[in-house]
Amino acid sequence: MVVDLVRAYTDPAGPFALPEADSVVAATAELVDAARTGGHPVFWTEVRYSPGMADGGLFARKVPALRAFAAGAEGGWGEQALTPGPAEVLVSKQYASAFFGTSFAATLTTAGVDTLVVAGVSTSGCVRATAMDALNHGFRPLVVEQACGDRTRALHENNLADLDAKYADVVDAAEALERLRAPLSPAPGSR
Repeated sequence: MVVDLVRAYTDPAGPFALPEADSVVAATAELVDAARTGGHPVFWTEVRYSPGMADGGLFARKVPALRAFAAGAEGGWGEQALTPGPAEVLVSKQYASAFFGTSFAATLTTAGVDTLVVAGVSTSGCVRATAMDALNHGFRPLVVEQACGDRTRALHENNLADLDAKYADVVDAAEALERLRAPLSPAPGSR
């Protein structure tokens, strides 16, 4: 799954611009290609608010720059940095986790997903919240170190260490690519 990898983070002029965005986008593109090659479903998230931000709650009050994700906001900051496939699910959310206030858990369960390979931004925010909630919903989160990014290298590394200690398995891109390139095996009892 690709968490919030949008222009707001990847464009140097974006309101949430990250210093190593190009390498995160490149690593994520490799993961997406490998998942598609292996026949694995790919899921995407975006942050999207109503024009007046009535659905932003306290999160939008705490982080006023989230107005960049309101419908009709100038700048196109919510545009994906990579292009989702036509049949791939895009989860729209108002808070950090892809699970909070969405049908994402039900979508994963229906698709037969038990492990979630997580890429995107930011490591300390939406990636972390999504990985934690994946675990809370009974999914195994694998956070790919090189395919995530944050405001500073230290913040990225500290959050990866904490995620790996408690909530997810932090994996190297090479390991994730190997797993994703392997074709899906049929579920027991399926044809």
